[in-house]
Amino acid sequence: MVAAATLASALPVSADPLEKVRENLFRRQGGEPAGPPLARYVSEQGRVFILDRTQPVPMLKFQDSPEVWALHPAPAPRGDMIYKNDLGEPVLRATRLGGYTLFSDARPSGEAVSFAGGATPLRLLGLSPQALGERLLQASIRSGRAARRQVVFEAEATPVSAALIADAATIVSLAFLQMAARDGGRANLAKVGRVQFMEGKKASAAFRNGILQVVVAPVQGVAGRPSSDKLVKILRDAK
Repeated sequence: MVAAATLASALPVSADPLEKVRENLFRRQGGEPAGPPLARYVSEQGRVFILDRTQPVPMLKFQDSPEVWALHPAPAPRGDMIYKNDLGEPVLRATRLGGYTLFSDARPSGEAVSFAGGATPLRLLGLSPQALGERLLQASIRSGRAARRQVVFEAEATPVSAALIADAATIVSLAFLQMAARDGGRANLAKVGRVQFMEGKKASAAFRNGILQVVVAPVQGVAGRPSSDKLVKILRDAK
């Protein structure tokens, strides 16, 4: 309060001292908005999600989906922050005072968000080789049903990457389901016969010769795998 008041008193008489004090009180280092770093929110349309800013990469998870979205913050006018997905599309806008706007395909212009309570951090738990095998099999079956053909899932996993690969396999199956629901989507899925997971320094994905290759990066934590939207784009553009 002392620092804020000192800054305000040094301003020209024409400035609004109260507004300047408020600005300094709510400003966060690195442009971070005010408000709890970990919380649950609900949108105007009733979508509930968790926003976790306690990690190096902000995370968002909707209550009705198993996918965790890695968000990439970018400065916006008036001291706001835009959180984007790995395609560079806006997902969330935060004001420096802690207000949020959620963007979606249904509401591209955004909808207001309200605080709904506390939440549990979005982190991956360790996974045994047997559990990883089961998760890969489940994702393979779901993807095969969506594609209406057999889709084999393979993985080069270590204890460090097992949980992340299992999560990536779930994300792939979600991408397959999204593709199957689109016009012409199954024609693209018919080209995929195999999904391969491997470790790398940076999360990425590519499609070639009937194989969808997904690279996971354990050093990036939950953010170390492509999103379902990124995978959908890759499959949609497949030749």
